[in-house]
Amino acid sequence: MRFLSFHCSHFNYQVKSKSRSKIIEEISSTNQKGTLDNSLVLFITVEKRDEDDSNIIPNALIEIQNISSQINVKNIVILSFAHLFGKLSSPKFSFQTLKELEEALEQNNFKTLRPPFGWFNEIELRAKGHPLSRISRIID
Repeated sequence: MRFLSFHCSHFNYQVKSKSRSKIIEEISSTNQKGTLDNSLVLFITVEKRDEDDSNIIPNALIEIQNISSQINVKNIVILSFAHLFGKLSSPKFSFQTLKELEEALEQNNFKTLRPPFGWFNEIELRAKGHPLSRISRIID
């Protein structure tokens, strides 16, 4: 798993059109658009090697907790982002992993926002400008 994080004062998205993914999450009135302020926005790529790693969720959770505690944030945006140059997992595994990460974050008192999987979204973010406002990580 790889992610690029941005500490944002504002984030919002609106679903626009289906992607080419084999997995298309259903759209509802609750996930068609969303907003979350003062958040850590994560652009996440789930990799093929993650499919054999039973610790991928706990390890990602630890790293996200470390970053969020340093910037004093409890709001997390989870974005599927297949463009961080790893060898991609299957769409089914990626979708399931992002949902499990969302659940793990919520169980640890984070508020989450996850746009639906398999859709192109219009996004707007206002990233802060400090030393920890942009971080990349590879989760092993």
